[in-house]
Order: sequence, then structure tokens, then C-alpha cells
Amino acid sequence: MTFLRAYFRNPAAVIGLVLFVLVLLMAASADFFFPRDPLSLAGRPLIWPFDNPRYWLGTDSSGRDIAAQIFHGARISLLIGVVATLVAIALGILIGALAGFYGGLVDDILMRITEAFQTVPSFLLLLVLVAVFGSNLMTVMLAIGLVSWPAPARLTRAEFLSLRNRDFVLGCRTLGLSDRHIIFREILPNAMPPLIVYASVVMALAILMESALAFLNLSDPNVASWGNLIGAGRGVLRTQWYVSAIPGVAILLTVLAVSLVGQGLNDALNPRLKSR
Repeated sequence: MTFLRAYFRNPAAVIGLVLFVLVLLMAASADFFFPRDPLSLAGRPLIWPFDNPRYWLGTDSSGRDIAAQIFHGARISLLIGVVATLVAIALGILIGALAGFYGGLVDDILMRITEAFQTVPSFLLLLVLVAVFGSNLMTVMLAIGLVSWPAPARLTRAEFLSLRNRDFVLGCRTLGLSDRHIIFREILPNAMPPLIVYASVVMALAILMESALAFLNLSDPNVASWGNLIGAGRGVLRTQWYVSAIPGVAILLTVLAVSLVGQGLNDALNPRLKSR
């Protein structure tokens, strides 16, 4: 209850939660409102929004219903964000925990590997991975996760460095508990709050990365993603700007929602704020 009170005390966090719930409802109700394949031809190409009551957000340059692609695209964007975030956080926790817990040579090696990844711009590395391994949806999600782990790794390492000499850890060592138990059962739960907050940042960046790939025609063309819809409107951007603008607004609101929810979690999990 204290956590909920702290969260709902932040008006921006509440707005973010409302927006995020709306995106979830769009994803959940996509089949109900638009049971047909969202990539199937629906009508005449480039119908403007509200010109035809059947296509209230209009159609794209191929005659596909934009509203159907927006609703079904919510599923794809959320799926990409969740899977990529899980991959990045899992790798970051594993590498950061080992580096922070053992220190010394292990820390030096793992941090040099992390720095090597960070010297290459993440989107450039993502382009290389997609070019080498293909652009199907699963590959894109895994690739985004693989280029997003260094920051969570550094955050996890910092938390472990500050926790590994606490009294409860020394007590676990005295009891003869294994390193694996101490890392994952004792220290990691205490290091999770900032990682949970940072997961919202990774999720927002993952959605933006997939949209950028789709705009360059490097994402999976067989799914109805918001990025693909933006890319489809690139050729008619000067005249039928709504084709790219509508999914762009959807991405903006979703990223804003995730960011505001993350900020709310940061405030609610901050002990100084919860003690007020």
C-alpha cells in the first residue's frame, strides 16, 4: 500500500499508467475490432482519415486499413519491448553481478568487454546483426536485446559493489552459503529496484529501435508494426503525411507512457520518498 500511495502521488506517473493501459487495451482488443489480417487489402489506397466511416484512420498507399495496423501494431510493439528488455536485463544482471561480486580480474575482463560493446553505437551494431542474421521478428527482438545490455550491466555492477560487503552478505559467507545463493538469493533482490526502473528505459528504446529499423526497411515486413507503417508512408510523406504521422503519434505516446511509468516507479521505490 505504501508503494501504491507513493506511485499515485505523482500525477505524471498516473498519466503514464493511463496511457500504457490504453495501449494494452488496444493490443487486447485488436482481434475484436479488426478480426481480419491487418496487412490485407481493405479499400482504395490513400483514403484520408474520417473520409470513409469504414476506415476512420484512412488507408495507406497499399489500401490497408491504418486503424487495423495501429491496433495490431500495439501487440508487436509491446512484444518487441518486453522481449528485448528481458534479454537485455538478463544479460546485464548476469554480467554485472559476476563483475560486481567477484571484482578483481573477473571485473576487469567483463568490464572491458562491456566497454568494447559501448564503443560501437548501439544502432550501428543492431544494423550489423540484422544484416547478418536476418530481419524476422524474433531476430530483431533478440538483436535489440543484445545491443542494450551494457547499461544494465554497469548498473548491476554498481549495485553489487555497494552491497557485497554489507553485514547480511558477510553473514551469508560465515554460514558457508554458496556464491550462487548469495548472488541470486541475497544480493540481487536488494539490487532490483533500480534495474526495474531502468527496464522502462530499455523498453522505450527497444520500441524506437524497431521503428527505426522498419523505417529503413530492415524490420520484419510480414508483421503489422508501427514502424513498418511509418516506412510505408515515407514515399507519400509530402502529400499524405497522415500515413506516417498516425503511427508516429502512437509510438510517441507509448514511449512517453513507458517513460512516465518508469519515473513513477523510481519515485515509489526511492526510500527517501516513501518515508515522507
